[in-house]
Amino acid sequence: MRSKKTCSKNNKKSKNRATRNTKSCKNPPYLPPEAEEGNIEYKLKLVNPTLSRFEHLVTQMKWRLQEGRGEAVYQIGVEDNGLLVGLSEEDMRASLKTLRRMAEKVGADITILREREVDYDSDTPRKIAEVLVRKVPDDQQFLDLRVAVLGNVDSGKSTLLGVLTQGELDNGRGRARLNLFRHLHEIQTGRTSSISFEILGFNSKGEVVNYSGSRTAEQICESSSKMITFIDLAGHHKYLKTTIFGLTSYCPDFAMLVVGANTGIAGTTREHLGLAMALKVPIFITVTKVDLCSRGTVERTVRQLERVLKQPGCNKVPLLVSTADDAVTAAQRFAQSPSITPIFTLSSVSGESLDLLKVFLNILPPLSNSKEQEELMQQLTEFQVDEIYTVPEVGTVVGGTLYSGICREGDRLVVGPTDEGRFLGLKVSSMQRNRSACRVLRAGQAATLALGNFNRSLLRKGMVMVSPEMNPTICWLFEAEIVLLFHARTFRKGFQVTVHVGNVRQTAIVERLHGKEELRTGEKAVVRFRFIKHPEYLKLGAKLLFREGVTKGIGHVTHLQPASLLHQPRP
Repeated sequence: MRSKKTCSKNNKKSKNRATRNTKSCKNPPYLPPEAEEGNIEYKLKLVNPTLSRFEHLVTQMKWRLQEGRGEAVYQIGVEDNGLLVGLSEEDMRASLKTLRRMAEKVGADITILREREVDYDSDTPRKIAEVLVRKVPDDQQFLDLRVAVLGNVDSGKSTLLGVLTQGELDNGRGRARLNLFRHLHEIQTGRTSSISFEILGFNSKGEVVNYSGSRTAEQICESSSKMITFIDLAGHHKYLKTTIFGLTSYCPDFAMLVVGANTGIAGTTREHLGLAMALKVPIFITVTKVDLCSRGTVERTVRQLERVLKQPGCNKVPLLVSTADDAVTAAQRFAQSPSITPIFTLSSVSGESLDLLKVFLNILPPLSNSKEQEELMQQLTEFQVDEIYTVPEVGTVVGGTLYSGICREGDRLVVGPTDEGRFLGLKVSSMQRNRSACRVLRAGQAATLALGNFNRSLLRKGMVMVSPEMNPTICWLFEAEIVLLFHARTFRKGFQVTVHVGNVRQTAIVERLHGKEELRTGEKAVVRFRFIKHPEYLKLGAKLLFREGVTKGIGHVTHLQPASLLHQPRP
């Protein structure tokens, strides 16, 4: 028989354990502590600030908006250390009123993303609010994000983009995608073979601005403070080189992998996922055609995707989005951690869950902050040539991305390298961004530049237009540290591959494998390549992707041998 002392001791222990448990249940929920940099600001409350305090708050908002390139997120009812305290209904109303006044002062609008109740140490209900502050665009400086659209053939990529950008649901027979096709054979087969661009705008209040209501591209640009440019890529294996070119040259911020719920992971889906991961492009997934399938089939496709994403090669954390709250969380976590992969299940015919994707795209922040943007703009001008056109009454026009510096109307640049390795002088006569005229182009922005009567036959994809004082390095020979992802036999000297580095796409021959005679699947090596046709402009550290038939490999450029030190290549 146990003594009374032991019993009372045990009772005390269990009481302590019970109180400890109830305490842990009431543990205050936390957010990560507020960062000095970045566009997220925590505010406990903003009730009747003094004039000097108000001016200080406005200055702080300007800084956060600058950090987020025109966007900031305010967490109201949260302490600087991340503790979710919450506010009463009255204090919350007063705080939001102050926030609205601050936004008006800097020429911005606010949108309440979500409100949550916190039951921490209080009997009265207390709330925290998450608010998006977006600056009304001035001088066409809307925030521009590029999203590459990947996925197997017939997964519904073009149809989804048609529905998002035109504002009308599909009829189930491909009506929505007709406006996106560029060639007759694409309309006849229903398959994308080229790269096309579609735009979706969001105004400062977070409302969708698209082609609905007979708007033109120029009107969409004028009334949007955030622009999503979708790069519609080809799904068919036959057009893989076009898809790779789109991923490497257009520098997308994000990739949207489209998977048909009825087919699951089929065809080029794994390959496209692998390409995006190799190029370190953050991915989110949309499962389309859910109106064609039973709930069980959709769940099976999602489970299949989750399995693939969790595999050791991927190491991703899938996040299924089923509510607007999930969409807000997904957008924020996705930007903070590249391993998070949001998954949406939607239909372009019934419109199911399309609004969740729009909420996600509206909140999605840019990957680079204002400081990185400023640093790029301080450098000399470098524009990558991805497309070449001849426009009646305008002349030669080139499309591409400004990698660094600032480009203005009337600037004199040099373009090259030509087949002989030279650079030719030219003048930029006018510019357009998203089909509307602009005067100034800043680093990271895509645009088309009119070159007047410059001879089109002297231009090709893969060239660069740079400041005359840059003195760019061009090369026939370069070295890269590579990983051979897959090869049927052994990879050795003399092997020919198609090399993709940024907007450069050319066949190169393997000149030498350092320290090895041959390479097998999964092995690493430093390899010297030689271009076959003409010299190219490359940069140290640039990501490299090469392929030939089933052979595939990735790596980065480690050494350049300037062409001036070499004679013409051996035949």
